[in-house]
Amino acid sequence: MPEARSEHPPISERVTRPHMPLGLVVVIACVAQFMVVLDTSIVNVALPDMKTELSLSVSEQQWVVNGYLITFGGFLLLASRASDLLGRKRVFQAGLIVFTAASLAGGLAQEHTALLISRIVQGIGAAAVAPASLSLITASHPEGTGRTRALSIWSAAAAGAGAVGLVLGGVLTSSLSWRYVLLVNVPIGIALFITTAICLERSVRSDRLRLDIPGSLTITIGIGALTYGISESASKGWGSATVIASLVVATALVAAFVVIEAFSRSPLVPLRIFRYRGLSVANVIVALVGVGMTASLFFLSLYLQQALGYSAVKTGLAILPMTVVLMVGALGSRRLIPVLGPRSLLLIGGVISAVGLFWLSFLPTEPAYVDHILLPTLVVGLGTGLTMLPVTEAATNSIPTSFSGLASGLLNMGRQIGGAIGLAVLVTVSTNVAAADTGAASPAAATVSGYHVALVACAAVSLAAGFVALLLPKTARSIGRGLLSRNSRHLLP
Repeated sequence: MPEARSEHPPISERVTRPHMPLGLVVVIACVAQFMVVLDTSIVNVALPDMKTELSLSVSEQQWVVNGYLITFGGFLLLASRASDLLGRKRVFQAGLIVFTAASLAGGLAQEHTALLISRIVQGIGAAAVAPASLSLITASHPEGTGRTRALSIWSAAAAGAGAVGLVLGGVLTSSLSWRYVLLVNVPIGIALFITTAICLERSVRSDRLRLDIPGSLTITIGIGALTYGISESASKGWGSATVIASLVVATALVAAFVVIEAFSRSPLVPLRIFRYRGLSVANVIVALVGVGMTASLFFLSLYLQQALGYSAVKTGLAILPMTVVLMVGALGSRRLIPVLGPRSLLLIGGVISAVGLFWLSFLPTEPAYVDHILLPTLVVGLGTGLTMLPVTEAATNSIPTSFSGLASGLLNMGRQIGGAIGLAVLVTVSTNVAAADTGAASPAAATVSGYHVALVACAAVSLAAGFVALLLPKTARSIGRGLLSRNSRHLLP
């Protein structure tokens, strides 16, 4: 099917106030994206301390992670469309207020219910911040080397934040308290709010379109019900009434959402946006990448702390090299796109990640750090880093500025929902494998056998992400080559 073309090609607009450098947009966008992605993983290494102080059950530990991911992903479409209609700056600042306040409440929580509620509300704030951060770049930078450079920095921030979260979470938990993995967001959120108030222009809002409330409610509740049902399967089983009811409700609401969008005069997600095949395929890829990264970091963190007895800070430092390689891969991919094209680079990145995850799956109960943890995580980091920029460019190139917030929201939603659902499924798989391994030498060995299977599944998902990239339109392959021919002296070292 030919790539859909908009009647209104993407253009840039003034995002900063007069005399403010455009680079401020990139700084604000990257810091904001780093902060909200950081919170998908920073709590992982703090879970044992949270469990001890607040008496968290196994299910509640998972919901400290998934509660954030579910509302983050579930509210992304509503928030991203709101940024297109009400103005990016307004929605961005509202998200910062909610995110910062929820971080403060979570850091001061005295019992598990307050902690879980704060994580859920945090996700709502993150849903408003994340799509606005990307659309700030796509709206202010026209397609070309400037946008590619800005997106490579943004991609590196997004790619490295999840792994940095483990390191920072370990340091804060060990040196101060688990509470500081949430309280660290407070000064950052306040600083971002003040900076945006001073530096950013108020973007133009649409007076003709209204938010699609029926569509917003059906897709948000539908996504939440889907992830909740899958999450509960780990403890209650797939045949339980709770799980079955949740999945039935989710299916009905998602189907209703599609019908509503098809007939709405002001749809939350105009279905014609999926005619942009680059956006559609990129969302599938980023969802699969989200599964691999979210689940692998979760299981690796638990393995290092609960199976090997690593401290929180030692766990973070053990994963730090992967973070560095991941960010280097994301930045370096800008040089490779003009040579290989997004499709080939995504395939290569997916294969490399799969190899690293498969290698990582051979975790013994008494590992050698270099052979069993360091080297495979470096491979995973390199492969994942190589995918971040090309998938972002494939999703956002040729998208009209009026849809930039929505395109950003869809991409972020794919990552978060993919991570949440993938983690829920793989926790269920890991738990069932561990329970069935009656021949294991110890309960710890049985748990590790569950991690083995989950990490092999992560490898398969990453490999699938690479091959899905072959479905990108051929025009996506030529984007980089066109830039190379016109701007080689700027792109190559």
